[in-house]
Amino acid sequence: MKVDAAREVWPVRGHFSISRGSRSEAVVVVAELEAGRHRGRGECTPYPRYGESVDQVMEDVRRAGRALADGDGRDRLWELLPPGAARNALDAAHWDLEASRSGVSVRWRLGRAAPAAISTFVTVGVGTPEEMREAARDLAPHALRIKVKGKGSGDVERVAAIREALPDCRMILDANEAWSFEQLERFLPELRRLGVELVEQPLPAGDDEALAGYRPVLPLCADESCHDRSSLGALTSKYQYVNIKLDKAGGLTEGLALLREAREKKLGVMVGCMLGTSLAMAPALLLAEEADLVDLDAPLLLARDRQPGLTYREGKILPAPPGLWGTGAEARSETPPRA
Repeated sequence: MKVDAAREVWPVRGHFSISRGSRSEAVVVVAELEAGRHRGRGECTPYPRYGESVDQVMEDVRRAGRALADGDGRDRLWELLPPGAARNALDAAHWDLEASRSGVSVRWRLGRAAPAAISTFVTVGVGTPEEMREAARDLAPHALRIKVKGKGSGDVERVAAIREALPDCRMILDANEAWSFEQLERFLPELRRLGVELVEQPLPAGDDEALAGYRPVLPLCADESCHDRSSLGALTSKYQYVNIKLDKAGGLTEGLALLREAREKKLGVMVGCMLGTSLAMAPALLLAEEADLVDLDAPLLLARDRQPGLTYREGKILPAPPGLWGTGAEARSETPPRA
């Protein structure tokens, strides 16, 4: 079995800002496995917030891939890689390769019924209230569910501006670790009045002990605080939801197990994503079918997506097309941008 990793650069539409900074491009790593005429691919986004770099993730993919070259499958990835982007890319590539070899889609292997369109939140990046109001208006016809990126001071005003532009949309807010506990107590009643349904990661991960036993007027969702199943024990007294991202969990295999365990612990589930293409979203769609909230809008933030890619229509993601991921041995026509 041949193993390779490629760096790809995908320009962002304009720029995308959160509390930690702005980005004008998505830099992703694609793992590719080839066995005879069959191949499998998986995409990940290395994230500096978790100590990851593109070069290190590519090396980890190749190193772990070589260790699996004797034909071992996904079950050995846990021995070779920790949760994170590299393991996600290889896990997805193995699922895709298995589908190609067997001619049986990942969906059928998981015993799933025919796919249906999935409603997703669409993100408005951080800016001034006026900028975010206009950005929200520009999202039509996708603006049925809006995820507002916050940065602390001024977040209530940002939400109010978007609510003015889109009075009927559903809305959640992602603070990306930018709030203090004092801001949390001050902001939540105002955000509830504005129709916000949930707040993601208000306090920094590792500094959220103040949430233990706290009863918020809006549900709180762990994002940066939640990675794989080992995270859950520390979260049940602090959060009401967890955001499962395959790049944090280390792949669909762990993501499925994490979702099951979160349900057992009576936690609500959001399925989210890093900034990437439809190739990264396709495995996450299988989790999204079982989630309470879905935020898989990353391809909409790009200037262009890979082809074939996902179709977004009226706030929903249509079923993944043949040839994208996990559907068998269909031909894939795109030539990815490499750098």
